[in-house]
This record gives sequence, C-alpha cells and structure tokens, in this order.
Amino acid sequence: MGSHTSHPDVTPDPPAPLPAPATEAGRAGLDGILADPRRTVIALDFDGTLAEIVPDPDRARAHPAAVPALAALAPRVGSVAVITGRPAEVAVRHGGFADVPGLEHLVVLGHYGAERWDAGTGAVTAPPPHPGVAAVRAELPALLAHSGTEGTWTEDKGRSVAVHTRRAADPGAAFERLRGPLTDLAARHGLIVEPGRMVLELRPPGMDKGAALLDHVRATGAGSVLYAGDDLGDLPAYSAVDRLRTEGVPGLLVCSGSDEVTELRKRADVEVAGPAGVVALLGALARRLAQDD
Repeated sequence: MGSHTSHPDVTPDPPAPLPAPATEAGRAGLDGILADPRRTVIALDFDGTLAEIVPDPDRARAHPAAVPALAALAPRVGSVAVITGRPAEVAVRHGGFADVPGLEHLVVLGHYGAERWDAGTGAVTAPPPHPGVAAVRAELPALLAHSGTEGTWTEDKGRSVAVHTRRAADPGAAFERLRGPLTDLAARHGLIVEPGRMVLELRPPGMDKGAALLDHVRATGAGSVLYAGDDLGDLPAYSAVDRLRTEGVPGLLVCSGSDEVTELRKRADVEVAGPAGVVALLGALARRLAQDD
C-alpha cells in the first residue's frame, strides 16, 4: 500500500482591489470610467508599463498576466490602445497581442502615433518616414565613436533612432554627455531628441503620445479615459488627459512607478509598482466591471 503525504490547504491571495486615486480629479476619472465603461478609452504605454525594462529592448516581453488582463477588460470598455515609441509591429510581437480572443478591437499606436496597427485586420498604416532619420542614422556611428562613451549602442526603429546608455560603465554620465551632441545632430536634420530611461531618441517633431492619445479619444467619442505610463515620453499623454479634463472628459492618470524616473509620480492620480502593478489594476478594473454587467 503506497504512502500518502497530505499537504495543508493553501488559500490563494485574494484579487487586488481597485486602488483609490489620491486626487479629486483622479477620483472623478475613476467614477467616470465605472459609470460608463462602454465610452472609456484605456490607453497604455508598453515598455516599463506592460513590460519590464530590460537591458536589451529586443528581449522585452509583456508581463505574463498582461494579455489575459487586457482580454478580460477590453470587451467591457469602449477601446483599448497601446501607445508606444516602438514600431507598431514590434510592440504587437513582443506583447503577444495578435489573434487573442477578447482583443479583436485592440489598437497599437506605434512610433508615438505615426503608425497604427488594428487587431481586426492585422494591418499597419503609416505615412512615409521623415528624411532626417536616414541622415541621422548615417552620422551617428562617427559621433558615438568620438564621444568617449563606450558601451552605448543604437536601436534603429525605422522612423526614429535611439541611443541607449544602460550598458555603459556609467549610464547616467554617458546619457548627459551625449544629450547635447545628439540634440545638435537632430536639429541639423529637422528632428528632436526625446529623453527616456537611459535612452535618447532622435525622432521627427510632432510625434508624441499626447497627440496620439487626443486623436484616439476624439475619434472614438470617448467619455472618459485612463492612461498608464512610466517614462518622460509619457508626460505629453498626461498633459493630454489634463486637457481633456478641462473639456469635460474625466480621466485617470496611472504611474507605473520606478526609481529611475520620478516625474510622473508628481502628476499621477494612482501609482502602482511597475508592470505587475499595472496588470493588477487592469485585472481589478475588469472584475469590477464584470460585477456591474
């Protein structure tokens, strides 16, 4: 007769509740979402918000619970959009967003809104690239070779070029040393520099997450909006939500907190602990809306 070892029952942790916004505007934003979710836009950054920041961006992947949480939430709201500086197809691939039941209407706005991927068609639409990007791409190797910042490397995003300093011996010092020369290089070719978490991205002007978010909210006729981000590039989207609030569209600002960038914390209504916290919030919102169905 075989022996049997009994194990004590393990009670799983209860699902996280919806966090309480710290600001009056944030509370109004959450109330607006709960009151009329079918007219709500849920907009999210990718890196640092749905995916952890990693030394090699090509290895970044969405949090394991991100897609299930989004698939549970999306059918209960007006629209879910991922707004990212990455090419749209890269974000779709790294996020695992294609062909997911529940995400049939997901939109990915890549390159700060210059590209749009629709889950319904699987197609990407975009205008021609800015000619300054090719010029910058050609000049960057020589500039970096003479910059004295060993360990930096470039990421070619097609419609922009990013210089990463995270692998340098002193990432912060390399970042500051390169900021001026890269700003000058960008300006010569009609581009701007967007600073981020140990990255300086040279890209065309007029491309930012704020403009992309405003366009999407207005195109969908949304009555409320949630935006979650983690980095300096998300500040224009925060400003877009502030603008929408003045127009009578309640909004909720969520910060995916980190020790590298603290600017968003000062303006957020809710701060959560990185991508895991964002995913927990999305799951909590999906459960709350399911109760109200």
